[in-house]
Amino acid sequence: MPTVSSQRRLAAGAALVVAALMTTAACGGGNGDGDEEGQGAGYNAALGKVVNASTKKGGTLKFIGKQDFDSLDPQRTYYGMTWDFMRFFTRTLVTYDTKPGDASNKLVGDLATGPGEVSADGKTYTYKLRDGLTWEDGSALTSKDIKYGIERIWATDVITGGPAYLKQTLDPKGEYPGPYKDKSKDKLGLKAIETPDDKTIVFKLPKANGDFEQFLAMPTGAPVKQSEDTGAKYTNKPFSSGPYKVQSYKAGKELTLVRNKNWKKESDPIRPALPDKITVTISANLEENDKRLMEGDYDLDVNGTGMTQSGRVSAIQDHKANVDNIQTSFVRYVALVHTAKPFDNVHCRKAVFYATNFAGLQQTRGGKIAGGDIANSVFPKAIPGYTDYDPYGVLARKGKPDLAKAKAELKECGQPNGFSTKISARTNQPSEVDAAEALQEQLAKVGIKIDVDPIDGAQSSSITGSPKVVQERGYGLTMAGWGPDFPTGQGYAQPLFDSRFIFENGNYNESQIKDPEIDKLFDKAIASTDPAEATDLYEQLNKRLLDNADWMPFIYEKNISWRSPRLTNVYSSAAYNGRYDYVMLGVVK
Repeated sequence: MPTVSSQRRLAAGAALVVAALMTTAACGGGNGDGDEEGQGAGYNAALGKVVNASTKKGGTLKFIGKQDFDSLDPQRTYYGMTWDFMRFFTRTLVTYDTKPGDASNKLVGDLATGPGEVSADGKTYTYKLRDGLTWEDGSALTSKDIKYGIERIWATDVITGGPAYLKQTLDPKGEYPGPYKDKSKDKLGLKAIETPDDKTIVFKLPKANGDFEQFLAMPTGAPVKQSEDTGAKYTNKPFSSGPYKVQSYKAGKELTLVRNKNWKKESDPIRPALPDKITVTISANLEENDKRLMEGDYDLDVNGTGMTQSGRVSAIQDHKANVDNIQTSFVRYVALVHTAKPFDNVHCRKAVFYATNFAGLQQTRGGKIAGGDIANSVFPKAIPGYTDYDPYGVLARKGKPDLAKAKAELKECGQPNGFSTKISARTNQPSEVDAAEALQEQLAKVGIKIDVDPIDGAQSSSITGSPKVVQERGYGLTMAGWGPDFPTGQGYAQPLFDSRFIFENGNYNESQIKDPEIDKLFDKAIASTDPAEATDLYEQLNKRLLDNADWMPFIYEKNISWRSPRLTNVYSSAAYNGRYDYVMLGVVK
């Protein structure tokens, strides 16, 4: 096995090869040489347009991935790829439009006939359900099923891991105990949701929130049939409201979906339901996965995080007509844990910023073209809140470290000789462990000694997502990536930085930031009806987070993604952070 340093040399060399090949491909125009591999195929053909449009049904759509879904329970999932995939068997009142690129950010009716009817004060949302909605057993799906599914979010002792927006918005005081402790006869005691009849559902917000419909589009807004709810075990066999149902699931190994014969197309204008069967295979051998994709054994990477270094080179060199270089809305970052000494001292945190070689981390991710641009803002460029503010001179120095300033900050925080800490990195995220080891080497130059602790990404919500476990394991740093839950400042930043979003499990405020000023900025921005004012408030929030060295972004992620020539209706969706829109896909038999 190559040493870490030699691995890094290989990574840098691969990045240069990819850059050269990408330049050649780009010069050839949008369609490259892909016509012989599929109608409309070509390099970057799925960016902003549809590749191989078709309405043909049949065949098996075959996914492969390095990492399993975090949960198949709609109220527990927080992985973007799961949200994309889950629409095969889970529906919500509203969902994102099935169109390429930025057009996908528009919300349209799904279970509901359209977006909600909103009261003048912005506190009441009313929805009418479509005709013919059914569960996989053929029974009618009603407004009470939607209410019950949403209520499950409150059962935090059983239903853990998913986003808390609906809970925070509908019950900010935390008064409702959840359906498993609900003493009402029908277990539907959440007063903020009313179901006057089976086809009407009304939400009563304590205070207005302009992003409320975005919350309903998440899987947490999906219905669950009360009689089929198995609590924590629901992830093993979720009950379908969509065109497919779970035939079998072996966690960490494989999943098979087959057609739900009781789904009615006339009740669902969103999903074409083209394949007869959908399979997912989980394999931790990343390079082998890429090879099997290119050999045609599988159609698509379900994780959507891009190919390995060797896979990128082979794909671009030999199959560039089936490659897209996707700009995602993900930011790769290092969270500095405030509760882990000496990171409770801002100067120790600033020392990490100055000592980090951002350009070196960029190389471990595949370089500028394959990996993405160096980050200076905690917000991605597409989200209100991004600015060119660069207090540590990261961009001015082209990502190179400033060791003198790092040592000065260490002296200021009372650690002139450095200190020791630990960083987590996920083994099944491409290059994350390599990036953590590169950071280990970089920080050692100023005396900051870090041990790298590789973890299974599928377990991260109960490891780095548990402040107790973080403390027990001695983490001072965690490395991960984050994309917006929905395309606003709230949708990107609140789970990461708001103190009210620190949870015992499923915590994504990994730095454990408890800053009243940050919380106030969120409240003001969320309450604002003026987009310009909200943007200014998020820019202030961004500046404060950077000035306090709370959370260190290092790259705006790009991916080299493979799409099989067998696939039809392939396009990159902004609503799913640049991933392909899974629910639209078909296959050529």
